Amino acid sequence: MIQQAFEMLGLTPRETQLYQTLLKLGPSSIRDIAEHSGINRGTAYESLKQLQSKGIVSYFPKGKRRLFTAENPDILLNLAEEKRNRLEKTIENLKNTIIPNLHQQQPDYHQTHVRYYEGDDGIEWVLRDILNVVSQQDHKEYCVFSSKPIRPFLYRPFPNYTKQRVKLGINVKVIALGDGGEEAELSERKWIKTEGSVDASYIAIYPPKCAIISLASNNFPSAVVLESKDIAKAQQIIFDTLWKML
Repeated sequence: MIQQAFEMLGLTPRETQLYQTLLKLGPSSIRDIAEHSGINRGTAYESLKQLQSKGIVSYFPKGKRRLFTAENPDILLNLAEEKRNRLEKTIENLKNTIIPNLHQQQPDYHQTHVRYYEGDDGIEWVLRDILNVVSQQDHKEYCVFSSKPIRPFLYRPFPNYTKQRVKLGINVKVIALGDGGEEAELSERKWIKTEGSVDASYIAIYPPKCAIISLASNNFPSAVVLESKDIAKAQQIIFDTLWKML
């Protein structure tokens, strides 16, 4: 714990050992410091110079000798506050100047990020991603194409998904393929009539992402998440157009 705190201040284990040795000894010569710390004189001297540059150790002449002394431990808090102030300034520079400039240096193209997920754990991750992304938007709403056969697999790993969605104030519009589906709070539903059976499928549109969930086998769901503003926008246009027609 102590060493970790010193490392956060930029001190090496050797520098920490020398500082603690000096605190115990009081003003001391390099020979005494090396003897009590177990560090050879040459290495100890170089480390003491580093500690001096950091303001943690000072020295004064006494006759022909040079005596080193450790500063009051309160100096460590001052170092931490200085480090925090520098970090806060760096963060502001990153936000306001450096990162915007780096973004401008990127080539002007839109890359599609594709991620694959399998099994109940993967489906749960996708559902939580929908909630996380939409909950941070001003207009908390997403759209879904869904068929009845996917429902048992969709909410099996996340049975209280709808309650979480409602709690976050997220609206959803659902176009159901075939029959089925339940009315729920903060949701609207329309249906597309189909003939015969419908395969298990679920497509969620939550810009800048789209998630496609289906069954890889009889009891094993899988998902693909596409992160692309262009794809999400196109899917949103298709959904909105179809929604108005139903």
